[in-house]
Amino acid sequence: MSTRRMLQRQIMPLDRDFDVMALYVDTEEARLDADKYEVGGNRAAKDLNNAAVRQSTSTGKSLHPDQIESRTALRVPQGEKLSFGTYFNAFPASYWRRWTVVDAVRLTVTLRGEGATLLVYKSMARGHSQRVESAETTGGASETFTFDLTLKPFIDGGWYWYDVVAGDGDVVVESAEWSAEVPAGRAEHGTTDIAITTMNRPDFCAELLVQLGEAEELHPYLDTVMVMEQGTDKVTGSEHFATAEKLLGSTLTVLEQGNLGGSGGYARGQLESVKRGSATYSLMMDDDVVCEPEGIIRAVTFADLAKRPTIVGGHMFNIYSRSRLHSFGEIVQPWKFWWESPNDTFPDWDFAARNLRSARWLHKRVDVDFNGWFMCLIPRAVLEEVGLSLPLFLKWDDSEFGLRAREHGFPTVTLPGAAVWHVPWTDKNDAVDWQAYLHQRNRFVAALLHSTYPNGGRMVRESRNHQIAHLVSMQYSTVEMRHQALLDVLSGPGHLHQRLPETLTYVNAIRKPFQDAKLEVDRDAFPPVRREKPPRKGRDSAPAEEAARAVPGVPRGGGPRHGRQVVPPGLLRLRHRLDERRHVRRVLPARPGEVPRAAHEDAEAARAAEEGVAAPGAGVPRRARRHHLAGDLGADAVAVAGAGSLGFR
Repeated sequence: MSTRRMLQRQIMPLDRDFDVMALYVDTEEARLDADKYEVGGNRAAKDLNNAAVRQSTSTGKSLHPDQIESRTALRVPQGEKLSFGTYFNAFPASYWRRWTVVDAVRLTVTLRGEGATLLVYKSMARGHSQRVESAETTGGASETFTFDLTLKPFIDGGWYWYDVVAGDGDVVVESAEWSAEVPAGRAEHGTTDIAITTMNRPDFCAELLVQLGEAEELHPYLDTVMVMEQGTDKVTGSEHFATAEKLLGSTLTVLEQGNLGGSGGYARGQLESVKRGSATYSLMMDDDVVCEPEGIIRAVTFADLAKRPTIVGGHMFNIYSRSRLHSFGEIVQPWKFWWESPNDTFPDWDFAARNLRSARWLHKRVDVDFNGWFMCLIPRAVLEEVGLSLPLFLKWDDSEFGLRAREHGFPTVTLPGAAVWHVPWTDKNDAVDWQAYLHQRNRFVAALLHSTYPNGGRMVRESRNHQIAHLVSMQYSTVEMRHQALLDVLSGPGHLHQRLPETLTYVNAIRKPFQDAKLEVDRDAFPPVRREKPPRKGRDSAPAEEAARAVPGVPRGGGPRHGRQVVPPGLLRLRHRLDERRHVRRVLPARPGEVPRAAHEDAEAARAAEEGVAAPGAGVPRRARRHHLAGDLGADAVAVAGAGSLGFR
């Protein structure tokens, strides 16, 4: 016995946000890029094709705000054609075919307007599309059309979508739904807890809660919305919190605890969800995202119909450029044991420049190892079997959990059509600040648990290479933190729980003695860049003001932001790909150890300075105490390679 269940419906942007319109409706003609197999194996041809793929196909054609009649209805003007082959409104057939019990879907579309044409298309993994069905309206009243569509052809990729062409008058696409016959035992939808970890972002978090509360269609799917409050500037103090509390009512719960990082906050939410036992799923969500509430419903529906308990994640779009997709999926490359996007995908993809129907690579199904916890739905059954998030504070908690779940037979699916908007990782450089410690330690912890290669494959060698790169870049606090991270890994797993509440204090104490870890708001707090001769042929990218201020005898200069210095062009010429192309105009810190004095004038200031610390505008002491950075370089990493007996396995 079976029953019909809605899988996905047509939606329009909340608040008529035209910055994201390309994700809902496509006004352009499809212009598919070249097939890579037609390009051939020539490297120059491949590079040229990769550049061509990025080129915009947009003509700038847009919709008028009045065309959006409701959350689910859109008006198509007379004689125009609009496509719903978009991120949020196309149906990702290959994902449903691969991971769920659904083998056929029904598309139901309601149109109002005379002489309109409805066209149904499908695509395959290589992006080629073909028309499947069509229908026309015969009168001005609302007419409903249904199409029964099989999922059998969608083995490794492909989508379904529909286009609407208006006739002699406007036509309104009142609604569209994708539904399927499902077993009677799966007719009812599950519910989810939402776990949000926050620290000193009261307005961001409260606005997210308001957004969840205003989405009335989402409420039947919610069991509890839990906010793990870990800061001093609390969400309850936001001017928006009262509205959120009114909208969510008893569904909303705020749990206060110490700062245990993202992993500690999510682990608390996971624990509470398992203890309550009333929700089918627990949804991890960041506190500073803008969400599409319909995506949560789609994630729950997909998980309900999955063949086995499955982690269902959403995509992340750039909150500053809202049509740009950060990544279409993420894996842990096993040989290097590092995050990356799968092959044949393009990060930072702009749907407004080249939409779904014009991008061949978007039609191939992308299988992932994990999904970031900016939006990730985890079945309670998975939590009960594999456990909670590791006490890693930040970094690698989500990826390690995905790998651990996979080893227990629970896959992760990043589902197109479910997404949030968030600050992209490319706008953050946390590889050299205090988070460098967490990157290094947690990567090795995860590799000790899950690497499939002896000694972690290439990871130890890469760690050494990165350490050398930080050294020659004079990023000594980063080097010291990475070094200490490996020593802590060698000490065994016991310190993870013990040190979790004081992680920030511990890491900041490591980096405190180093000048490259000291920040200044005012750039004039640092001396100007020294230049002994004019730039070659006047080619100088430094500001004129900075060049005018340059004086002899000053060892290093002020930076454009946050108290860091800028090395002018031509000062760094390093070998083995660490050349000036990577370092010119890059932010580099001053080092606390021994460096040659820039000029004789600095001698007195250097002698008067405290050991290891340079006086403002003066040179660095010649014999300042050195830290154990280069002496044991690589030895710590080699030791970790054989650390399988430390208790991590």
